[in-house]
Parts: sequence; C-alpha cells; structure tokens
Amino acid sequence: MSERERPIRVALDAMGGDAGVTAVVEGAAKLSLEERPVQVFLVGDETMIGEVLARHRYDPAWIHVVHAPDWVRGDEKPAEALERRPEASIHVAAELVKQGEADALVSAGSTGCTILAAGQRFERLSGIRRCALASVYPTEQRHGARGDPFALMLDVGATLNASAEDLVGFAVMGSAYARIISDNDSPRVALLSNGTEPTKGTPAIVQAHRILSGMPGLNFAGNVEGLDIPRGTVDVIVTEGFLGNVVLKMLEGVSEVVVDLAKDAYARKFLYRMGLTMLSQGIRQLRTMTDWKQYGGAPLLGFDKVVIKAHGRSNARAIRNAVKVAAKAVDRDLAGQIQAGMVGADGA
Repeated sequence: MSERERPIRVALDAMGGDAGVTAVVEGAAKLSLEERPVQVFLVGDETMIGEVLARHRYDPAWIHVVHAPDWVRGDEKPAEALERRPEASIHVAAELVKQGEADALVSAGSTGCTILAAGQRFERLSGIRRCALASVYPTEQRHGARGDPFALMLDVGATLNASAEDLVGFAVMGSAYARIISDNDSPRVALLSNGTEPTKGTPAIVQAHRILSGMPGLNFAGNVEGLDIPRGTVDVIVTEGFLGNVVLKMLEGVSEVVVDLAKDAYARKFLYRMGLTMLSQGIRQLRTMTDWKQYGGAPLLGFDKVVIKAHGRSNARAIRNAVKVAAKAVDRDLAGQIQAGMVGADGA
C-alpha cells in the first residue's frame, strides 16, 4: 500500500483529560463509525480502555489499543512527572509518532506534558526557533470559505516572551494552519500591539512588523489592537505566549459569563424571560460561536509532526473533532506548508 493510499494514523493519549478515559475512548469509537474514519491508536491502560469500548459501538478495524501502564495526573508538575513516569501514555503515544507508526499526536492531558513529550522526540522545522501553541477564538466576522466563526491566535502558552524572529515564525505557522484547516486561501495576519502604526509596540513587534511587511506570499495586515480581537478584523493574530494566554482566558471567561447571565436573567423575572425569548436566536448563536467542542483542540506548531492539544474538559465530540483536525493537518501536509512559508523569511 502506498503512502497516499494508507489511512492516516493518529496516536491518541487515552488517559489525558479531566473526564479521564471515558470521553476519549467514546470519541474514538464514534469516529470509527463515520464515513471517512481515521486509524486511531488508543494509548493507555488496556483494561480501562477495553471496559469503555465494550459499552460502545465501534469498528475494530479502525481502533487499536496500545498498552501504557502509567499516566500523568492532573496535579503533577510536567517535567517531574515525565521523568518519574517513563511509561506514561503521553510518552508512549509520542514515541509511536516518532517511530513512524502514527502520523499525529493528540492529547487532552497536561499542556506542559504534551509540549515536553513532543519536544523530546520531534524535530523543529528549519527556520523555526520556537514552537507555538495556537488556539481559535470566536469573532463577529466569518473567516475562510466555510464561513468559520473562529479566528486563530498564537502563541497562547508555549512561550513567555518572543523575539522578532519568533513572531515572524508564528505568523508563517498561523497563516499555514488557517489555510489548511479553515480553507482560507489568503488569511489576513496581524501583530497584536498597542496601536496600528508600524512604530507602535515593543522593539520585537516593531522589528517583526518590518520583516513581515516585506515577506512575499504572506497577507500581512499590520498591527491590530485588543478591540479588534472579538471583531475578527483579521484571521490570525500573532503575539507572545504570556499575553496570548491572558487574552485567551479572558475571552473564554467573558463568553461563559454572558451565557450564564442570560440563564440567570431568564430564571428571575417574567419580563426578562420575554426579552430573552426575543433575543433567543442571538443567544443560541453566541453559544454556537463559543462552543470550543466543535473545533477540537489547539495545534502545537513548529514541529515536523502534527500535534493537537485537545481541551482538558473535552467530551467525546471534542475528542472526535480533535482527531479529525489532526488527520486533516496531516493529509494537507501542514509541516510542509509551514516549511515552504519560511523560505525567504530570513532575507525579508
């Protein structure tokens, strides 16, 4: 069987995530019954995985269990846990990808452990100094051919700070990911700053702006401010990891508060219920836009292998979608697209 004919294989850490093995295995089981399934290696305690599989319909041709006797607990420090647990499921899953037995890694476990396990085994792409964790967020405007209600932000947690060269790499990686996953032929990419002028921002932002402005093949839109984030004026926002993580958590918190306030108001007064009934379509749209379960997970970009970090609270639907996103990234050669985009970055 040729590489093109061979099905895409995803190593799925079955022991990661707040819901434990149940949601992960259920998501893989449901995916195996779809019209275009993905070959999934469920990595974890084979007894626990088997017990959950026995409760669900699934196609055994598309699911293989790979035993890992240990796993990282949620309250453990990533570096110490990985050293103390050499047979942890995230180690075994990442090793399957390194050895070529799987094409992509997906985990809903610790972000730190996923990053470290990948970093110990995978190579960084040429010209990429630092990898970045990207995440989608809901916006007012639609993006790409599919009218995606989400835009992309990176880095959101893999780095504390970033140099101009790092930001340029983030821009190239984010652009490639938006093209592939959102079917956006020419995603608009911008730097997050405190003003739209090219001279605004830290020295790293100013220098990155100059480099990106001269890069062919990149649809660079300049700088954007914080108020542009929910509006969705661009498709990809580039920032350092510390600030990106703060912004992402704020966006998640605001969206959850709005929905909770609507529920609370509906329960309090008849007039509120009448008003909210009139606004119900808008509230349903907000719920849909802020439902992270539909997009699966956040890509860890910059490695020569596809890595998707699913949300810790992922249910079966989110896990299924995270695996599908990983398969799509492999099928469309995400790593190769990023590498091609880096050509000319040094000389811009």
